[in-house]
Amino acid sequence: MFSSILQLLAALSILVIFHEFGHFIVARLFKIRVEKFYLFFNPWFSLFKFKPKNSETEYGIGWLPLGGYVKIAGMIDESFDTEQMKKPAEKWEFRSHPAWQRLLVMVAGVVFNFIMAILIYAFIAFHWGEEYIPLNQVSTGMEYSSTAKAVGFQDGDILYSVDGELLDMGFGDASIRKIFDGKNVTVLRGSDTVVIGIPADFMQRMLREKQGFAYYRMPFVVDSVMTGSSGAKAGMMADDRLLAINDTTVFISDALKMISAHKNQALNFQVLRGADTLKLTVTPNAQGKIGVYMKSLDNFFPVKRVEYGFLESIPAGISKGVKKLTGYAGDMKYVFTKEGAENMGGFIAIMGLFPSPFNAQAFLEVLAFLSVILAFMNILPIPVLDGGHVMFLLYELITRRKPSQKFMERAMMIGMAFLFCLLIYANTNDVVRLFLSHFSN
Repeated sequence: MFSSILQLLAALSILVIFHEFGHFIVARLFKIRVEKFYLFFNPWFSLFKFKPKNSETEYGIGWLPLGGYVKIAGMIDESFDTEQMKKPAEKWEFRSHPAWQRLLVMVAGVVFNFIMAILIYAFIAFHWGEEYIPLNQVSTGMEYSSTAKAVGFQDGDILYSVDGELLDMGFGDASIRKIFDGKNVTVLRGSDTVVIGIPADFMQRMLREKQGFAYYRMPFVVDSVMTGSSGAKAGMMADDRLLAINDTTVFISDALKMISAHKNQALNFQVLRGADTLKLTVTPNAQGKIGVYMKSLDNFFPVKRVEYGFLESIPAGISKGVKKLTGYAGDMKYVFTKEGAENMGGFIAIMGLFPSPFNAQAFLEVLAFLSVILAFMNILPIPVLDGGHVMFLLYELITRRKPSQKFMERAMMIGMAFLFCLLIYANTNDVVRLFLSHFSN
C-alpha cells in the first residue's frame, strides 16, 4: 500500500509539472507573464515557495495534491483573481495578446502530456522491447466469466480472430476492446471452429456484472515447494503437473478454488512427474494453502519478442500513444451509461494500477497511460479545464467577439463545481467498493 501511495504521488507530480510546463514555456515564448508555477494547490498556505531574484514567477508546492497550476497574468482561471482584471490591461498580460497566441498557450499543456506519453512509450520500446503471447496461440485456451459464457464462450476456447482479423496480439486492453467492438469472434474449440456473435451491449453487461471477460487457462505446474509445507510433506516436487483433484480434472483456477475450500481436509492429487502418474494425499493448511509456487505463463505458451532500435522506437512510441488515446476516447461513450458511471474510480482506483512491489517498466507504462488520460480529460470542453478555455477562444476566433468577464467568471465557477462533484462521486465509488470487498471477504 505504501509503495502504491508513493508511486501515485510521484506520478501525479511528474504529470502536473510536465503539463504546467507546457503552458509556462509557450506563455513565456509570447512574452506573457507567469506569476506562479505550483505543484499541487495551495489554498491558504504553501508547503514551499521560492521566487528567484529578478524573476516574475513564484515557484512552489501546495499541500492539496489534486493537480497544480500556473497563474498567468491577465487571465480568468481557477485562481478567480478578479481584482487584476479590473485594472487596465498591460502588454504582458494574457488578455492583451491575439486569440491565436492565447489558444496555443491553452493547448500546450495537453500537447506536452501527449508528447510525454509518446516519449515514455518510445523509451520502453527501446530499452525493454515488447513481449507478448499471441492470443490465437494459447493452446489451452481461456477461462471465461459467466457473462462471457452467456453469449457463447466456453472454458478452453482459443480466441482466434475477430471479424476475420487474427488475434495475434497479447491479452490486454487493445485485444479486449477489439473483441467487444467486433461483430463475430471465431474460437477454436477442440477440433471445431466456432463463431460467436458479440451483442452490441456486451461491454455494458461486463461493467454491470463486474466479472471481467476471461483469463488464461493455465496448467498447474510446480515451480518450487516450500520446505515443511503440506505440499512438501505430501511429496510434491518441482516440475510436478497437477492433473486432477479428487478425480476432477483441474487447471490453476480450479485447483486454487478447491484447495482454498478444503482447509485442513485431505485431498487426492493426481500428479504427472516425468512419464509417471502419481497419486498423492495433500492436506491444505488452515489458510487453504499447500506451500507451492507455480510456473508462470511463459513456461507454457510461445512468447513473441519484438526488439526496437533507437530510430524504430520513436514511431513505435507514437503508434502506441495514438492507439491508447483513441482507445480511451472510444471508451468514453460507456461513461454516459449507468454501468459506466457506477464503475468510475478515483485515487484508490488509480493507485491500484501501480505495481507492488515497484517495477520500473510497469510504473512507466502506468505513467504514460495516465499522461494520455490527463491529455484527453483536459481537452474536454468544460470550463476551468484547458478544453473550456479552448472552446471560448475558438468562439472568439470565429465570431471576433470576446465572452464578457462576468460570463467567464460564472462559467469557471460552474465548471469548478462540476469537477468537484465528479471528484467526490468517483472517490465515493472507490470507498464503497473497498467497503463491500472488505465485508465480502
